[in-house]
Amino acid sequence: MNPFKLLLVDDSPQILRALERMLRDRGYEIFTAGSGHEALQILDSNSIDLIITDENMPGLSGTKLLNALKNLYPDVIRIMLTGLHDVEVLKNAINKGEIYRFFTKPWDDFELCLAVRQALQQKLLEKENSSLKSVVDIQSKIMNDLEKEFPGISEKRLAADGSLIINED
Repeated sequence: MNPFKLLLVDDSPQILRALERMLRDRGYEIFTAGSGHEALQILDSNSIDLIITDENMPGLSGTKLLNALKNLYPDVIRIMLTGLHDVEVLKNAINKGEIYRFFTKPWDDFELCLAVRQALQQKLLEKENSSLKSVVDIQSKIMNDLEKEFPGISEKRLAADGSLIINED
């Protein structure tokens, strides 16, 4: 499977380098952006699985970026990482950006890596679930078509001993 693609957004080059160093060793393909507008450009040309963004950036704030992502790229998992300890920022990130997790700087490497891994595993499971649902839907349609053509074909008939009756003749 191709590696998951992560987009890291922060106006501090040092923060971006620290995050990139921490996550690259785990096999992810990493993209970085120094602003919300740059992040949107990257998202326009790349299929990103997860974004980690700062809140306090010039131009487009992290909350506004996450809100835009919710509408433009709803399948991208959104994580907020900020130095602000403001309840209003947290509330807006959750309610408007529908974030997966919220972390404050300085972050705990283990916790952040674990959250990223769990989020991506959940995304993978949701994708597999959707794929399996499609298979079940197709099989169900086939069974319905067979039942119309051969009434009773989908019935299961058991003998007294529990064995399956294939043909009563």
